Amino acid sequence: MVMEMLHEVSIFTDGACKGNPGVGGWGALLQFKDKEREICGGELHTTNNRMELLAVINALDLLKTPCRITLYTDSQYVQKGISEWLPNWKRRNWRTSSNQAVKNADLWQRLDDLSKPHEISWRWVRGHNGHPENERADALANLGVIQAHGK
Repeated sequence: MVMEMLHEVSIFTDGACKGNPGVGGWGALLQFKDKEREICGGELHTTNNRMELLAVINALDLLKTPCRITLYTDSQYVQKGISEWLPNWKRRNWRTSSNQAVKNADLWQRLDDLSKPHEISWRWVRGHNGHPENERADALANLGVIQAHGK
């Protein structure tokens, strides 16, 4: 039996919003071996949580083969959502424990689909705490805000 070797990828993501809701941006830094790729984007009318989710979604969307990923986020909403809350939301047909519609269900569903082919370790890091890659993701998210202003 031959075990398939998965590419090891590190992803650092962040979202930003000027006003919540307001103008938002997302950013991600992907690292594979000695290569790095930075991506960012933004929207005029959004929330911080949507930007946090879009950072992860857009990073995962770049991967064309199954990978072993360590994904770093400073968003407990993303980390707890994917690790703890998502299975129950799906079981309840995208309803919360209080029978409310799950906020950002469209993005959670996309994230769930994009996660399936990969082995992902979800890691929370404290934001604005001197973590170099998280600081870079934050700078990219803020660049996304600036780009959104130009739309």
